Amino acid sequence: MTRRAVLRSAAVATAVPALGITLDAPATAVTTAATAAAPLPAPWAVRPFELGDVQLRTGVFAAKRALMLDHARGYDVDRLLQVFRANAGLDTRGAVAPGGWEGLDGEANGNLRGHYTGHFLTMLSQACASTGEAVFGDRIRYVVGALSEVRDALRREPAALVVPGRFGAAIEQVRGSSQYVELPSTVLGSAAELTIAAWVRPGHADNWARVFDFGDNTTKYLYLAARNGSGVPRFAITNGGAGREQGIDGTAPLSVGEWSHLAVTISGSTGTLYVNGSAVGSNGAMTLNPAALGALANHWLGRSLYPDPVFAGAFGGFDVWSRALSAAEIGALQAKAGDGDLASYAFDTLTDRTGRSGPAVVRRTWGGPSHPGFLAAYPETQFITLESMTNADYTVVWAPYYTAHKILRGLFEAYRATGDARALDLASGMCDWMYSRLSTLPATTLQRMWGIFSSGEFGGIVEAICDVHAVTGRAEHLALAKLFDLDHLIDNCAAGTDVLTGIHANQHIPILTGLVRLYDETGEKRYLDAARNFWGMVVPTRMYGIGGTSLGEFWKAPGSIAGTLVDTNAETCCAYNMLKLSRLLFFHEQDPRYLDYYERGLYNQVLGSKQDKPDAEKPLVTYFIGLNPGHVRDYTPKAGTTCCEGTGMESATKYQDTVYFRGADDRTLYVNLYSPSTLSWKGVTIEQRTNFPYEQGSTLVIRGSARFTLRLRVPSWCRDTFSVKVNGKPAPGPVLTRTWCDGDTVVVRTPFRLRTEQALDDPKTQTLFFGPVNLVARDPRTTFLELGLYRNAGLSGDLLPSFSPVPRQPLHFRLGDVEFAPFFEGTEDPTHAYFHRTEPTVVFGGLDSGVANPVQAGTTLLDDIWAAAPFATKEALLRQVKAKVEAWGLGSADAAKVLTTARQAHYAR
Repeated sequence: MTRRAVLRSAAVATAVPALGITLDAPATAVTTAATAAAPLPAPWAVRPFELGDVQLRTGVFAAKRALMLDHARGYDVDRLLQVFRANAGLDTRGAVAPGGWEGLDGEANGNLRGHYTGHFLTMLSQACASTGEAVFGDRIRYVVGALSEVRDALRREPAALVVPGRFGAAIEQVRGSSQYVELPSTVLGSAAELTIAAWVRPGHADNWARVFDFGDNTTKYLYLAARNGSGVPRFAITNGGAGREQGIDGTAPLSVGEWSHLAVTISGSTGTLYVNGSAVGSNGAMTLNPAALGALANHWLGRSLYPDPVFAGAFGGFDVWSRALSAAEIGALQAKAGDGDLASYAFDTLTDRTGRSGPAVVRRTWGGPSHPGFLAAYPETQFITLESMTNADYTVVWAPYYTAHKILRGLFEAYRATGDARALDLASGMCDWMYSRLSTLPATTLQRMWGIFSSGEFGGIVEAICDVHAVTGRAEHLALAKLFDLDHLIDNCAAGTDVLTGIHANQHIPILTGLVRLYDETGEKRYLDAARNFWGMVVPTRMYGIGGTSLGEFWKAPGSIAGTLVDTNAETCCAYNMLKLSRLLFFHEQDPRYLDYYERGLYNQVLGSKQDKPDAEKPLVTYFIGLNPGHVRDYTPKAGTTCCEGTGMESATKYQDTVYFRGADDRTLYVNLYSPSTLSWKGVTIEQRTNFPYEQGSTLVIRGSARFTLRLRVPSWCRDTFSVKVNGKPAPGPVLTRTWCDGDTVVVRTPFRLRTEQALDDPKTQTLFFGPVNLVARDPRTTFLELGLYRNAGLSGDLLPSFSPVPRQPLHFRLGDVEFAPFFEGTEDPTHAYFHRTEPTVVFGGLDSGVANPVQAGTTLLDDIWAAAPFATKEALLRQVKAKVEAWGLGSADAAKVLTTARQAHYAR
């Protein structure tokens, strides 16, 4: 080996990580939380450890997790609860919804709100289980308690939320509550002339939200809107619908968050609109009045007869007089409460102070839940509407069962982490409610629902329901899980028929994790067959080098890689769910491909999706990861609170969940990932002392004594060079059965080689790996870099000798003026995950033969030569060169030049 190669290897092996973030997890006081272990499925031949059994040691995973734990500790959970409390008409405690997908003003009218709270609760639960920190248990119990209050409120008729008003008390209609006030039918009497006045404090600038709307339908009514289409107040009366409204418009918008007094008078043919005691508009040609409309069916405060927004804000008083008050009288109402003679509601109570009419009643526009187990951050209407939908429209219905899954999973994980029975009760109740809805629907309706893009998406709800069933044992819960069967997908996948092209990737991946769990609970083989075959349809034919999949959230045909490299590749949720599926399949079948993929996805896309930067307000996780040249990752995507940020929070608090497994007989320990960590098992402790992936291997130290079999995973990328020593002596292989004693040491060596992987549809489009680590070029150019790598290739086939290490930056290398760095570093540098390979001439050991490197069907002569690596000796390489030169039919002169160059060159091992 050349001195240069020795120095390079030493630099790679001993360098200290440089992520730009602290690697040590913060020192914090911890407390042991009560937990509730769920029974593990009997069919699992291999089983996971609890998160608390495995502690992360200093390293890249601990560093990334520390950032997310700070977010978990610091974010105001009342903001997450705001949408739930609002839906139940409860006090939101002044909190502002997170926004983005988790709020009424987000994408698709906030139709996914509640999902992010579920993700956050899962993150808290995993953080609690992993660290034992009291703060996480406290936060979980607070959220669970609040959600219990929400469910209790939804079970009851809505109640008035009384707040301080302009004079005395007021009634608050929280935005998102869908609540309004129903007045008795006698409030208007039969007056031809009248005054209607109200104190209002708008909470949001919703156009067409009604202060009041009295009428039968959208033909006959009178209303006062706080804002019309132009944003100013409007009064109108009609007996012929919107086109025949006799209206009066104001001149300026009402101030949001401030009290305003609105009044309308009708006297003869003149109607006048007042705002804060001043006349702002009039109509002298009115022919209608309440008496002319006759008896009306509906008398609502805050609700429209049209599908307009419900008024969000407060009512400080509502009065009706049987005459038109004068301007002076209207002005006087600015300093005192109203005293209408037909109706007068001050809202300290809901009674009419005149005694003419009965009490007002608070209602919900959607009535109430169909079942006492219902829990959501929006009305049940999305679930109801889905049952009759035939086409996708996420502005109407956006994946309500997907959102239910996130909430259900969060509650179940909260139960597991803390043993809080309220969390299990909420989760079980949700399952009861879903069963009550879905069990009455025809099978054809269910198949149609689940086949609708986006609207019918249900995430990993089947897996979550099966987990709940494993605890409750209730037959209805298992029956519920089967109601989500999407037969078209299951039957085709079970038969090995690929139907993935053109469908939404992340809508379908978690379906298969659910099928594995259904197999566990039912023994129905088609479920496991479908999941196994599905996995093979994604890996490797629809997989990018980093382990991600999907283009703009959808799948292309198998093998479409190079032709799909854009800025919307590899939705982060897809990697999260493919890792879950791989893990579950490995519990059944210990196929090394599952863990090879798991390692690839975890060490590259999942780690790289988290930005290396602290932020208490945002998780800083990617949505898409563009694999086009010069892409810059976006860690605050789509206004925030997206699905991928949610799964990103979960990923970063369970990095250790697959480092170790145990056999079902509890006598075998699987070491799946070489990661700095400590495992407690069978009265012994296994310490993995390593700086992997900055170190090419790991040392396991046994503390305590026990007999068991140690099964060390041999990664596919070092299958020929993997080695093990026990107490300094070479071991016969990676499977070691013995009575282990305190202080026993197992040294694992996993030599890294620099290698490329070709895109399946274009051999010249390649990505670079050093061991398990994907290396990306950091370069601002937006066209593919053209790179040659064979110049100094070693006899082992290692391309590393062609590169130079970057001083003090481990796993950073240079090729000419281009720097390569690990994909997992969460920076905002422009990167190239793929490049175009160009090897114009035949080169060996830094010497150029001057002979053109011929190409056949995308493969070059040099590719064909080096495909036989590793070579034990230089002579073995020369024999390969001679054979391939002859096979490729090079002319005698060119053949001689190539052979002479190969013979004169010096090679690193």
